[in-house]
Amino acid sequence: MELRIAYLYPDQLNIYGDRGNILTLYQRCQWRGIAVKILTLGLGDSIDPDEGDLYFMGGGQDAQQIQVCEDMHRLKADSLKQAAANGAVFLTICGGYQLLGHYYKPHNGDELRGLSLLDAYTVAGNTRYIGNVAIERPDGSRVVGFENHSGRTYLGKDVTPLGKVIHGNGNNGEDGMEGAAVGNLYGTYLHGSLLPKNPALADELITRALARRYGSVTLTPLTDQFEQQAHDRALALKS
Repeated sequence: MELRIAYLYPDQLNIYGDRGNILTLYQRCQWRGIAVKILTLGLGDSIDPDEGDLYFMGGGQDAQQIQVCEDMHRLKADSLKQAAANGAVFLTICGGYQLLGHYYKPHNGDELRGLSLLDAYTVAGNTRYIGNVAIERPDGSRVVGFENHSGRTYLGKDVTPLGKVIHGNGNNGEDGMEGAAVGNLYGTYLHGSLLPKNPALADELITRALARRYGSVTLTPLTDQFEQQAHDRALALKS
């Protein structure tokens, strides 16, 4: 088997170690003998919607988001929507998460139009949320990470959050929810990077992405001793 990862805007959207998510997906596949092809897609590049199985977009500052938004709607939006419709997995962090929704409204400047793949919108707030975050997913599992954002994301009534906040602020500091998970679309504010400390979530993404080409897949279990230690240590942090 081969997992094809489309890494969107690595030069513009790669703050707080977001690239570590790509490295984690790659390494966990390699340990299992699964080949990985990484497609880097930056400004000016077009997309074949049938080539990528998993699309990743990280976070960036407002200036970079403006660049990305303009390029995305000029060259990539239709293909990304088609890829999502064809069953590709999307993992989006912070700025990438905001652009998965309808729009992001910064303090200054025009509204940045998103892909509207998620029924969600984001507005800039006056308080910056910074610190360690722990959430509980609907299945009872826990996810840990680090947030650093002033955007407030609000989900539509039919959008399931990634999880309920145990510690931290989450989407908007108001409703106690963090991220979004709808089908194969995942969005979150959790940097850190996210996947090295959350191996179960990494494997969930890999399994879903491989299913696009190969149907139901059962991954070979990994020991995950060090990954679990990192997860438990992050879960114990309170600031």
